[in-house]
Amino acid sequence: MTKAPRTGQRRTEKSAPPRTRAVVVRRGIRSAGIAFDVLSALAAEPEAVSLTAVARRAGLSASQAHRYLASLTRAGFARQNPDSGYYDLGSKAIQIGLAALARTDVFALADPAIAEFTRATGRSTLLAARGPLGPTVVRLHAGRIPVITSIAVGSVLPYLRSATGRVFLSFLPEDETAEEVANELATARMQEPFDIHAIRARVRAEMCASVDELLIAGLRATAAPILDIQGRVTLVATTMATRAFDPADDAAIAGQLQALCRRLTESIGGHWPASN
Repeated sequence: MTKAPRTGQRRTEKSAPPRTRAVVVRRGIRSAGIAFDVLSALAAEPEAVSLTAVARRAGLSASQAHRYLASLTRAGFARQNPDSGYYDLGSKAIQIGLAALARTDVFALADPAIAEFTRATGRSTLLAARGPLGPTVVRLHAGRIPVITSIAVGSVLPYLRSATGRVFLSFLPEDETAEEVANELATARMQEPFDIHAIRARVRAEMCASVDELLIAGLRATAAPILDIQGRVTLVATTMATRAFDPADDAAIAGQLQALCRRLTESIGGHWPASN
């Protein structure tokens, strides 16, 4: 004969009937999901924030958020500043984030996404990385109407006269590009000088760069950055169009490229400026 539990005996999950165990498991999963929402809310903030800010972003009441933050803090996934009371990511959350970044290959993520963008828009697109000589094409996807130019994988693009180069110029420290830019200025054959500060300001404000026949006659190009966790550019995606493509579509295509690069930035743990 099975003995009934003594009065006041706590029924464990294992000893509970199957239906009760299922309810306990569902509650546990839901609680874990909410904890991840709170952790994600912390990760989405650029700095330590108040309990109210975390609760608002996570869609919880302040009392609910406080309970989860207390548990996350005890586990090392969050921490609270004893002076301000603000919350931030804890050491364990940072360790997990760094481990995920170490396993992330930005090119492996970006290349198929850019290939799909090319198929969807019909416009030729390239990916460029910063090489020892400057912005270097590492992948070129031909659109429905191929662009016939001298640009190929391995081509080095200028910082000032290409959309690709202007994005690198704008998201790298000035001292890292100063020598190459000085060389370009010395050999430039432009009637008007380049305003480098204005170029940087505009690209950073618009999160893209566009040129029209500045590098190659008959070729328009728009480029956008893929940024790492420090806000440095890792890759630049550039879409190109000849006169065969209607310029009236350029703004919409640029918006699609920006949205794609933003998603890729966020997928590698990078930060896309909030105003954009």
